[in-house]
Amino acid sequence: MLKEKGFYRGIDLGGWLSQCDYSQERLDHFITEPDFAKIASWGLDHVRIPVDYNIFETEEGEYLEEGFERLGRALAWAKKYGLKAVVDLHKTAGFSFDAGEAESGFFESEACQQRFYRLWEELAKRFGRESDWVAFELLNEVTEKHFIDAWNRISHECIRRIRAYAPDVLILVGSYWNNSPEAVADLAAPYDDRVLYNFHCYSPLYFTHQGAYWTDEIDSEARYRFEECGEITPAYFEKLFAPALEQAKKYGVELYCGEYGVIDQAEPEDALRWFQTIHSVFEKYQISRAAWSYREMDFGILDSRMDGVREELLQYL
Repeated sequence: MLKEKGFYRGIDLGGWLSQCDYSQERLDHFITEPDFAKIASWGLDHVRIPVDYNIFETEEGEYLEEGFERLGRALAWAKKYGLKAVVDLHKTAGFSFDAGEAESGFFESEACQQRFYRLWEELAKRFGRESDWVAFELLNEVTEKHFIDAWNRISHECIRRIRAYAPDVLILVGSYWNNSPEAVADLAAPYDDRVLYNFHCYSPLYFTHQGAYWTDEIDSEARYRFEECGEITPAYFEKLFAPALEQAKKYGVELYCGEYGVIDQAEPEDALRWFQTIHSVFEKYQISRAAWSYREMDFGILDSRMDGVREELLQYL
């Protein structure tokens, strides 16, 4: 379904309408229309657009028309250049995958959940009828495993509400451990046949996040060359994806990898080899995907450091 609809090989527009300072300069200039033209020229078929709730809402929950207009322009640019688009709610009132955002309480708060439903209803009213080229991703990277029961309930209710305005739009649902492929096994059965399972992959973390300053899960001083990481093979990714593949087969749904990539601290040639390896498994199982990320955000494929390998790398997105 995803491949046939043109959501097969994409890239993330991280840091534009999400994970930013929300300044006018950032919102107006970080990504512009020519970027959509460039992405299309790369031979990719879609973009994933992370958006934060505060693009659309005040702290009190009043809607900001300017935010909806910004997303509308982005979707229009995508359509103009023949790209499909995944709208990904990266942060909602009461929850962010990034603890530094100081959002908390979503999974326990009825008020936050109702706000989440209402925002998705509004997005569905405005953009959900464009189901030929727009898809929705409910929430980015649920973190803790103990949220899963609440998340299965919340996501089911949210889809029910979206369907009143967007009966045909594709909807992506991810699981805990930051959309881990292993955690897909604990997702509930899909609400309907237009729901798909979503996961992310930055494995092994010590390689893809070497030098990362925001995580204490690795030694930030250590650096690795690809040839030193003998475990990074197609078999490694097949084993990693196995629980997700099994759950998808059980319910007859497709998989989408909404983020994957290698930090800019790794050598570009080593990043290329990682992409080649994971690409072979995506292709074997026909897994749709979007690479993180187009520009900057510590993973930018457009960044000058990738100039020497980009042309070849684009074959493996």
